[in-house]
Amino acid sequence: MKTYLVGGAVRDRLLGLPAGDRDWVVVGATPQRMLDLGYKPVGRDFPVFLHPDTGEEHALARTERKSGRGHRGFVVDADPSVTLEDDLLRRDFTINAIAQDQDGRLVDPHGGARDIERRVLRHVGPAFVEDPLRVLRAARFMARLAPLGFSVADETMALMRQMADSGELDALVPERVWQELRRALASARPSAFLDTLRRCGALRAVLPEVDALYGVPQRAEYHPEVDTGIHQQMVSDMAARLAPGDAVIGFAALAHDLGKALTPEEELPRHVMHEQRGVKPVRALCERLKVPAEHRELAVMACREHLNVHRVFELRDATVHELLSRCDAFRKPERIAQLATVCEADKRGRGGSEEADYPQGAELQRLHHAALAVGARDIACEGLSGAAVGQALARARTAAIAVARKRQV
Repeated sequence: MKTYLVGGAVRDRLLGLPAGDRDWVVVGATPQRMLDLGYKPVGRDFPVFLHPDTGEEHALARTERKSGRGHRGFVVDADPSVTLEDDLLRRDFTINAIAQDQDGRLVDPHGGARDIERRVLRHVGPAFVEDPLRVLRAARFMARLAPLGFSVADETMALMRQMADSGELDALVPERVWQELRRALASARPSAFLDTLRRCGALRAVLPEVDALYGVPQRAEYHPEVDTGIHQQMVSDMAARLAPGDAVIGFAALAHDLGKALTPEEELPRHVMHEQRGVKPVRALCERLKVPAEHRELAVMACREHLNVHRVFELRDATVHELLSRCDAFRKPERIAQLATVCEADKRGRGGSEEADYPQGAELQRLHHAALAVGARDIACEGLSGAAVGQALARARTAAIAVARKRQV
């Protein structure tokens, strides 16, 4: 029985990145042997155990054989005779197929360390095509590694195109698609995720609402990049810059302009009413991928309200209050800072505006704080009940917004 450190921990050490979770592969052991040593079983699809002291995952070395469609269609063999090299061969990319023994020596049969030096994301072997989830994983790794200079190997991109063309991606379960998308949106360069999927033809299968944005023109005086899909990539990257690691804001940024794909051709390059048109595809996307409520609610809000936030200095006091009420900002006040960040990413995610100021975000939050300071205890409620109390509170909060604006002047 031998134990090796594998995967991301080895890869990230070679990249000089901070250490994350450590995963281990165990060669020459049986499930019973692991139980006898005090390990706790946690794997459902294959034998994985938690170390009795460290709690780190230890998986038995295994091979996988394709038995059906999708990423679940595999037969797993975790017999003690499976070697470390057998286990590394089943992995997706060479940079993830490196092991380290207890003396610190690397076992690297597929040249992963060399590919790290060359900054190349390359598949391990022909079995790569058997798991459609690997297309999404490649794109997600690019969202993390593109800032370090990585690119996808030509031969790997060719296989990904083959997988996209085969229709295998249709077999992916929504939860796994969402998991990869969420992790990509929390990475440093989400645009690399979108670009990689689009280059191999997979974006239209995974995110058709986003894929439809490419090639849709916008007015050049507001969007020097013109192409709505390119604008979307820039917005996603700006959201990652403004709110690093925040997939809630990242998803809202991704979905904010979906309505532009529905603009009638005769109206282009103008996009009147795209905010209202976009709500339906945002909700459809969230329903299909089973997006969590927190992400969904901010995405719908950002789609519907982003132009109102851009115009906040022009809005009437009552209109500002109505915007805040639609966002449920008095029960969930944290939403307004999130919305302001998404709108700032939209405004700065365009050619020549990357370093622009966005005073609208601060103004929206300032007016929100002024209105939020007014509660039911601050108004004369005697003799009022039901809806009348709410109306009085709305008037008082609108008045607080007006006062805050005058103080600003």
